[in-house]
Amino acid sequence: MACNVSKGRVLPCKGAYGGIKAAYFYTLGGLGGLTYTDGKITAISGSPTFYEYDVKNTSSLETTINSSRETGTTFYEQTLNLTLTYLDNDTQEQIKLLAWDRPSVVVEDYYNNFFVCGLDNGMELNSGTIGTGTQPADLSGFTMTFVGQEVDPAIFITGSLVTGATQGAKIDPTSAVVP
Repeated sequence: MACNVSKGRVLPCKGAYGGIKAAYFYTLGGLGGLTYTDGKITAISGSPTFYEYDVKNTSSLETTINSSRETGTTFYEQTLNLTLTYLDNDTQEQIKLLAWDRPSVVVEDYYNNFFVCGLDNGMELNSGTIGTGTQPADLSGFTMTFVGQEVDPAIFITGSLVTGATQGAKIDPTSAVVP
């Protein structure tokens, strides 16, 4: 494998917008065989069901590069932080299942980029909170932190492979909320 840098990068305009807008959970290995084009997943042979969790402004994906001169190893730690507003029983039951499982997750950002996290090893829900807050402006809801360690960083995937696939049922936590 060649390890030499092959391209530079220009300084982009200052029009960036951070954050993620959705996380799509699916069963580890559910994508089946993968076709890559220039390092991006462009086709899958599996038929996964994706469970979409919509988020806004308080969720993030960060990948940490871990490289060791001493051991000659490199791996990537993917950390997904999700905040779900409103407390409801259905969501709490799903969070219990996510904590017991090791799902893979596709994350969608505000540029309609889609990234696969935990492709080979899954993501572990290793911490979170369920809280009511103390003041009117405080979060009443759930926070979750998922961590995965992979040989590659979160891999770009063609968005239509996710949005055009089978979608699981969604919870509407506000359907029973009375102001």
